[in-house]
Amino acid sequence: MTAARKKAATKTAAARSSAKAPATRKVAAKKRAAGKPAAGKPAAKKVAAGKPVAKKPVARKRPAAKPATRKPAKAGPVARASVARGATSSIGTLMTYALWLELDAVERYRELADAMEMHNNRDVSELFRKMSTIEGKHVDKIMKQMGWTKVPPLPQGAAPWPGFESPETAAHDDVHYLMQPYHALALALKGEERAHRFFESLARAATTPAVRRAATEMAEEEREHVELVRAWMAKVPRPNDDWNDDPDPPRYTD
Repeated sequence: MTAARKKAATKTAAARSSAKAPATRKVAAKKRAAGKPAAGKPAAKKVAAGKPVAKKPVARKRPAAKPATRKPAKAGPVARASVARGATSSIGTLMTYALWLELDAVERYRELADAMEMHNNRDVSELFRKMSTIEGKHVDKIMKQMGWTKVPPLPQGAAPWPGFESPETAAHDDVHYLMQPYHALALALKGEERAHRFFESLARAATTPAVRRAATEMAEEEREHVELVRAWMAKVPRPNDDWNDDPDPPRYTD
């Protein structure tokens, strides 16, 4: 090789080595930067393998308190006394209950009369119809006294008497298809006695003199009815002990 060619080759190698140097320095600078934390920022701590990262406890929100619910009060003596005071809040309210008491009795006696007629128990059927007519006269008396042309609806809420039926209503369970007039009058007597006690309780619960007087008068009328039924029963023969024996009892088929 000539001297000129050797010089040219030497220059070319020097130029190549000088061109690689900046790139090598950049790579080395990047490696050093990767191992050092950034200025102004603390280095992140390495988490040891196998140890969970502790989290700060998060404060849980408490659920909103529910409003307290009150259990409905049982219908005991105190509740009935409160209802009785409502029934005596006015003359109109008192007489509305008195009217419906009589209307219930009219309807029940009609039902019992029909039942006795179906069983060919004509004597008791006629007696129940007569009692229905008597109660109907009580209805007419109240309607006329109050100047009502239509039957007013019952006040809303619980009725002032215990149970589902009004005091003067005879229970279906107390009726037998072989019952005699004496038994029918005994049912009527129980109803009149319940009505008498009912109006006495309303008179005690009344807070105004006018309502108390009206309830007392109704109680007195029911007491008179009690005496009338007792006098009626005295004229009717008592049934024998075997009154409900039936050699050919009715058979009911589905």
